[in-house]
Amino acid sequence: MVVAVADIGALLAQLAAKDAENARLREELSSMRAQLEQLRGQGSEANARIGELITQVAKANDRIGELLVIAQRKKRGAPKPPPPEPPAPQTLPDDQRLAFEERPRPSSPPEPPPKEKKPVRPTGRKPLPAHLPVVESVATPPCCSACQGTHLQVIDEVVEEKLDVVAHQRTRRTRRKTCRCRDCGARTTAEALPSPFPRSKVTCEWLAWLVVQKFQLAVPLDRVRRYLGVQGVALAMSFLVSMTEKAADLLDAIDGEHWKQLRAGDHLASDGTGFKVQIRDVGLHDGYLEVYHWGDTVVFQYEAEKGGDTQSSKLEKFEGTLLVDAESRYNKTFSRERIVEAGCNAHGRRKFRDAEAAQPVLAVEGGRFVSSWFDLDQEGRDGGLVGEDLRRWRRERIWPEAERFRAWMDAVEPTLPPGDAVAKVIRYYRNHWAALTRFLEDPVLPLDNSKTEREFQFVAKIRLNSLFAGGTEGAHRAAVLLGIAATCRRLGVDLQAYLTWVFVRTGTHQHKYELSAAELTPAAYARAHPAA
Repeated sequence: MVVAVADIGALLAQLAAKDAENARLREELSSMRAQLEQLRGQGSEANARIGELITQVAKANDRIGELLVIAQRKKRGAPKPPPPEPPAPQTLPDDQRLAFEERPRPSSPPEPPPKEKKPVRPTGRKPLPAHLPVVESVATPPCCSACQGTHLQVIDEVVEEKLDVVAHQRTRRTRRKTCRCRDCGARTTAEALPSPFPRSKVTCEWLAWLVVQKFQLAVPLDRVRRYLGVQGVALAMSFLVSMTEKAADLLDAIDGEHWKQLRAGDHLASDGTGFKVQIRDVGLHDGYLEVYHWGDTVVFQYEAEKGGDTQSSKLEKFEGTLLVDAESRYNKTFSRERIVEAGCNAHGRRKFRDAEAAQPVLAVEGGRFVSSWFDLDQEGRDGGLVGEDLRRWRRERIWPEAERFRAWMDAVEPTLPPGDAVAKVIRYYRNHWAALTRFLEDPVLPLDNSKTEREFQFVAKIRLNSLFAGGTEGAHRAAVLLGIAATCRRLGVDLQAYLTWVFVRTGTHQHKYELSAAELTPAAYARAHPAA
């Protein structure tokens, strides 16, 4: 077949045109790719800028929130106009209306002392305590960091000190040798190390550590078990429970000695709070945990019910002043002439504060009367007054304020309906006036029972972490350990050191010491170890 030359030329021309078109398309594709890369770069920059703007907006929102909080605090701190004076009811007789209008006013609160400029504390790191044992080590570079050469000459040294602790569990292994006497042929085995009880798998130190975890740090036993498991020490929950039972049994006589000392004294303070207990075939039961204390001695006791008969029977041998809140459960106790009631003025001051929403003027006046008692008493204590000097101070300075407070109540009560909040506080003071002013004649008494209530702060943490006791016996044992821990806390005694000391003397080596419970109390330990 013969192809014409003209046709070949046309085909070649078409191929050349297509090649030119392909080249042009390639150039356009390259240009578009370059534009795409440029757009991607601009997009990355835009995204980075957007991220910066989002961060700045978040910081601005946080700052706006901070400024709003500052503005609200300044608004709350701004002086408010005094509320209008409450008018006396028109239905009152003229003499009562006049008495209300001319009622005594509380004295102005003392001016706060001028704030002294705090001394500038030195900056920088403080040296570690000198009494801690030191473990020294030497670190020398094996080679040059630049050329890896090993021929090095020491020209300087840097000393670093870091606080360290042995946080892991350990095993104490003792090889007890048995010997035969050459004279009589008898066999003798070396005495075992002291243990809290016979055939114990733990040392006295370990049992003390467990009690500290539960009753000083408020760590539930399941978390203690999990912590030990991480260290490779697999212990059953029943084992940990049995160890706390053993510890409470060893300390039970000491807790009884504390209770004996408290009942033998002439002053005692008490309060109570709820304590849930898991009882078999019943479920959760709302029990009652009581605290008794005076000075540095604290005793907790668990009761299944909050009854006056139970509480009264405990204090049959007590003679003196009992500081408690105004509760009907103490009526039978105070029916005995040898027990004198003392009340808590912190409740009255708190009731006046709660009544300020309904009666801003009268509630503030009444609360200021009671607060002046605390201010004057603190002024005398700051002056070093104790004993008869403090009693004389209270009679000379607080008693006139108490009389003015009674005159204020006489003038205000007739103007208020029975259900008024201030009227309820006034009735509270009228019904318990002798108990609430007992401190005026007894310089040992505080004005309130707040110290007793503070003992339940740690109990609240235990209730939050553990929810309930595992049984009635567990609640009684918990009360024993709580009382010992609270007594050590008041004495400033290291609980773990004390428990180790007492477990050694009440455990398998008890025959070596033969100490009574009175000689094993935290106070006895503090006297024997003043440095502790």
